[in-house]
Amino acid sequence: MKKRKILVTSALPYANGHIHLGHLVEYLQTDIWVRFQKLRGHDCRYFCADDTHGTAIMLRAQKEGKTEAEIIEAMQQSHIQDFAAMEVDFDHYGSTNSDENREICAEIWCAVRKSNIVEEHEVEQLYDTQANTFLADRFVRGTCPKCRAKDQYGDNCEKCGATYSPADLLDPVSSITGTTPIVKRSRHLFVNIEKEHEFLSEWTAQSGALQPEVSHYLAGQFLNEPLRLWDVSRPAPYFGFEIPDSPGNYWYVWFDAPIGYAASTLEWCKRTGENFESWWKNPNTEIHHFIGKDIAYFHTLFWPTMLKLSGYNLPSKVHVHGFLTVNGEKMSKRTGTFILAANYYKHLNPSYLRYYYASKLTGRNEDIDLNFDEFENKVNADLVGKVVNLASRTAKFVHSSGLSKIYPDDCGLFQKAAETGAEIATAYEQVDSAKAMRLIMECADRANKFIDDHAPWMLKKDMARQQELQDICTIGLNLFRQIVIYLAPVLPTLARQTEELFRCPLENWTDSEKPLTGIPVAEFTHMMTRVPRRGIEAMIEDSKETDAAVPEIAAEPWKDSAEPLEAEPLLAEKISIDHFTGVDLRVARIIEAKEVPEARKLLQLTLSFGGGQRRNVFAGIKSAYKPEEIVGRLVVCVANLAPRQMKFGLSEGMIVAAGPGGSDIFLMSPDEGAKPGMRLH
Repeated sequence: MKKRKILVTSALPYANGHIHLGHLVEYLQTDIWVRFQKLRGHDCRYFCADDTHGTAIMLRAQKEGKTEAEIIEAMQQSHIQDFAAMEVDFDHYGSTNSDENREICAEIWCAVRKSNIVEEHEVEQLYDTQANTFLADRFVRGTCPKCRAKDQYGDNCEKCGATYSPADLLDPVSSITGTTPIVKRSRHLFVNIEKEHEFLSEWTAQSGALQPEVSHYLAGQFLNEPLRLWDVSRPAPYFGFEIPDSPGNYWYVWFDAPIGYAASTLEWCKRTGENFESWWKNPNTEIHHFIGKDIAYFHTLFWPTMLKLSGYNLPSKVHVHGFLTVNGEKMSKRTGTFILAANYYKHLNPSYLRYYYASKLTGRNEDIDLNFDEFENKVNADLVGKVVNLASRTAKFVHSSGLSKIYPDDCGLFQKAAETGAEIATAYEQVDSAKAMRLIMECADRANKFIDDHAPWMLKKDMARQQELQDICTIGLNLFRQIVIYLAPVLPTLARQTEELFRCPLENWTDSEKPLTGIPVAEFTHMMTRVPRRGIEAMIEDSKETDAAVPEIAAEPWKDSAEPLEAEPLLAEKISIDHFTGVDLRVARIIEAKEVPEARKLLQLTLSFGGGQRRNVFAGIKSAYKPEEIVGRLVVCVANLAPRQMKFGLSEGMIVAAGPGGSDIFLMSPDEGAKPGMRLH
């Protein structure tokens, strides 16, 4: 496979606000794609930066009595902390307020000037007389002049997609003071991109850089008529770079912000000794931008024009994604669904969200929904129930013996999953991580069925079958490791834990094509717990009516736990025979048992009812049984008991036991011949 040179960017987060779950759709999607490319062995680099210029920063600095530099430095550190906690791994994270960005802005501006498409016009601009400042697009709200939608921003309508100038708004209101602005005239510089109309029509339709729906949107909304002039300057007062050949005017943020992609690359090149032109002026380098659909206009019309005129690479792909809703609605501070990244990782494992988003994103610019019930169920079923469960049910049996010296016959399971790897890789490449996750979980389903069918916990009891036990666990662990390699772009922490288990690095996608044999296996340690419902509820509560302040957090606070919940006492009141016959008693097999360190009485059991049906149950039998003693044992479970949310996770049933307590607790076990799933009458 030919090694590719790939430069990847995400849209720059604005330095006037903290990272929230809506932002993370993009950064996690990009990070997953970059990690995949690196795992495939390509020279792939991920660049981003804080978008620092504009009126908002200037006004905030004035309000807080600070300099703009102090404001943007503090926010950059907050952004870096949030990204690191969510395992978003940039090769370099810069700032648009850098010398490198000023340098490249001047270079590109000079090239645009030489192309004779810059014009100067006197314009009418909205001016807030109370704040004594011209109003940037995002500081004006009003009625859209095209569709009459109310409460729209000053540059584009979120309802119909129309673009316009703030002065075109009907009933405009200043977002700064709430007053009605006046119209004031000033001189502005414009880029006449209509002169590049033919190029843009061809590039957006035929280059293959855009998703079909984006190409059609541009053709229908913008390229079907002359393109309007692009206003690239703002008069003082303004926080940004002053235009060298136009004193008193500053480059508008949408001019210098995308140039920040190149500037961040230049900063990295200076630090590492890399050649800048080999990344931005090399036809063999791919440029991939990941953005939200609300800024597609800037990245597919203005930005390509700037790049073309200045001799920079045009984007190879612009990957446009949709918006995030939470529980089917727009994020809201009132309901606690406007959730900051810091509030998320204060309560929940970042791996949960990385996997959930990966399972939703398709590579199209469709909106996705974060439904917390689905979030909890999907993570518990897939990551804990299917993936981690493979290792926890097998690794402990071969800790002393290691893997078999020769890979055993697995009826083609490993080879089938290796062949599926090509399809999974294609899905990742096409930014269709949802399809990749479906294919990976199909591999996990087949692997779990194999372990269920061969029941290593039963083989453990028969000393004459220890080689068979080692072989079954060798197969199970290799299938687990193969699945983790496929999941590594999404779950880097699980990948590191798997490296520690096998004492063997996961260095390349091709590691999934050959099983491991004859090596020791480390003692199995905890990898992932179920999603705590209490964590979700606490996160939402913390997010209600937030003022966007960063919460105080520990390094990995989602790992912390409070005191365990005590079991409620049984009621000794009499019941009728009708109540008793309503209890659904089922035979189940304990396929995994482990201690709950924080609990004095509980063991956590995974019960199999046959046919791939499993449940998680917490049982107060810790004083009488060691986990390893009861794995493989048949028990009786109350199967229609309503699930109960405990501190440690969701308990989905109750096993039947009797006794006075302490070491005298006796599990009810059905006679030999009973099968998992059988109902008792």
